[in-house]
Amino acid sequence: MDRVSPEVPLWFHHRSGAIDVVVERRLTAASRTTGEDYERSRATIDADNGRVFVGSADHGLYALRATDGSPIWRFETAGVVQSEPLYDADLDVVYFGSHDGALYAVRAADGALAFRFMTGAEVSRAAVRSGETLFVANGADQLYAIDRRTGKSRWSVRRTPALGMEVAGYAGPLVDRGKVFMAFSDGRVDAYDAKDGTERWTPVDLSAEAEQSSAGGDAPRYLDVDTTPVLGEINGERVIYVASYSGGVFALDTETGARVWSNDQAIGATDLVLWREPSHIPSTFGPDRGGPREPERSYLFASSSVSGLWALDPATGQKVWRIKIPDGGMTAPAPIAGALLLGTTEYGLFLLSPRNGRVIDAIDLGSGFAQTPAVFGDHAYLMSNGGTFLGVTVSPPTTRGPGAG
Repeated sequence: MDRVSPEVPLWFHHRSGAIDVVVERRLTAASRTTGEDYERSRATIDADNGRVFVGSADHGLYALRATDGSPIWRFETAGVVQSEPLYDADLDVVYFGSHDGALYAVRAADGALAFRFMTGAEVSRAAVRSGETLFVANGADQLYAIDRRTGKSRWSVRRTPALGMEVAGYAGPLVDRGKVFMAFSDGRVDAYDAKDGTERWTPVDLSAEAEQSSAGGDAPRYLDVDTTPVLGEINGERVIYVASYSGGVFALDTETGARVWSNDQAIGATDLVLWREPSHIPSTFGPDRGGPREPERSYLFASSSVSGLWALDPATGQKVWRIKIPDGGMTAPAPIAGALLLGTTEYGLFLLSPRNGRVIDAIDLGSGFAQTPAVFGDHAYLMSNGGTFLGVTVSPPTTRGPGAG
């Protein structure tokens, strides 16, 4: 991220001290992992009870104490657990998927199995709850609606995977106003009725844009849309943001699927995050000191190991800024304390300014991070690729160190 030498991140010599490690515990045993180099299961935080739930490449889901990372229980599956758990506070149940093809529901108090729903292919995206229904997708382009209490199927849909034309990974579902939005490996994006799974608009085919973008040979010809749709609003109208791996980033109208805008330069995106900051007086001045008020800002961040981290204007899709990540992949950025926390597989964990992508601070345990941080307040939790569970706190960049941007 150094503007002079992109191979040497700036923070190697200019750490600001904005990140403080408060929990560090070796969690997974290397001998129990099987051919998986990365830890991708984003943690889920139960703040009321001081618990963190996180999956692991050692085939387990862990319940940990947020204060020190000590285990409360561990649930074993037959495959690696790379999905983000979903905590249901009403039932005190945790839902999570495994590469063994199942969606599990376990009691949060003791890890006892409530039900297991077999989907037939890896489940690595988070389930989504709407009322009494869970929506979950698997790696075979299947979407299921199941009862959250019993695990019984209510309906399902399936598209034929575009075999040989997709990269690793797939999208998860988004639910909004009675519709379930889903993207697939053949480049289609669709909307379904949440009650019965019927199509609510004609599937939008983004594969043509992927083929056109790769025609010059500068990018691999992958058709899939691997980003879980993100909900937004443009001029009072609701939209979803999605990204075709080779076709770029798109905004689609939620009612019809019509394209609102597209950006064909932001290729290779695997995660999208919509970030908003309300108008405010910076804490360095305080409301009683007459400081200038910062305007409201919003950015759509697109993470790509191919083209870097993009900040796009969510209303137009135009680039605000872009930075290259030196070597390897990156996670989705997690908003925290007015900044962004982002993991990289080669250079550790970065704290960035959302205004310009400048590095504020970073830490490196030597094994990199493929797991998006889970954030609550100024605390964040994640696991390194070496199996070390971390809890960190972040001081607002407006009050600490240079490069606050």
